[in-house]
Amino acid sequence: MADQGAFAHIEDWIFDLDNTLYPASCRLFDQVDKRIGSYISTLLSLDEIEARKIQKQYFRDYGTTLRGLMTRHDVDPHDFLHYVHAIDRSPVATNPVLCTALDALPGRKFIFTNGSVAHAEAVLERLGIGGRFADIFDIVAAEFEPKPQEAPYRRMVERNRITAKRAAMIDDLPVNLVPAAALGMTTVLVRTDSQWAQEAADGEHVHHVIDDLADWLATLVATLKPAPARPTDQRQTET
Repeated sequence: MADQGAFAHIEDWIFDLDNTLYPASCRLFDQVDKRIGSYISTLLSLDEIEARKIQKQYFRDYGTTLRGLMTRHDVDPHDFLHYVHAIDRSPVATNPVLCTALDALPGRKFIFTNGSVAHAEAVLERLGIGGRFADIFDIVAAEFEPKPQEAPYRRMVERNRITAKRAAMIDDLPVNLVPAAALGMTTVLVRTDSQWAQEAADGEHVHHVIDDLADWLATLVATLKPAPARPTDQRQTET
């Protein structure tokens, strides 16, 4: 359980989407992973096994399979994202505890995802928490540079005028918290048993570890006072 007092100064809350706002047990990424393989198989006329090799090679070499396909095959990223996110999201259930906690959480809330805005909005709708986020910063806004590369973190912070030392980032991948901590953010790891979520799990960049986001937030909000309004927020209210 994270130390509640460590979050009293937080004004902005930055949430990863997949396997963070909903449990990893929903296994949505398994569907995405299969569709990526299918996309490569069709694009390059390869069988499933060879397509899988290309998929993982590009992921290792370029950070995401999409980046590799863009670099090596001039793939339209929007076409790719539309295809791979055409999945069944029914395993994601409405989460009233999360909904109530987000409503009570003082400060601004953001989504920072390597997925697309369309995918994020569909997931938020399933969870019942749509309309609660000031911005969805997706892979398109990141100019197709994924987390954990440093550049998209800086773009996200600049676009939303976030003060990193007064921000918290919550993610299920420890490696994604490295740049956040380097910028001065307070980091929270949502622990999962996924093999790819173990890299860099023991580093100093992981400040707090939790097991269930909704339950943790529900406990946290009871200890926090409303954050003071920013000057920009005040001007918007007065106009």
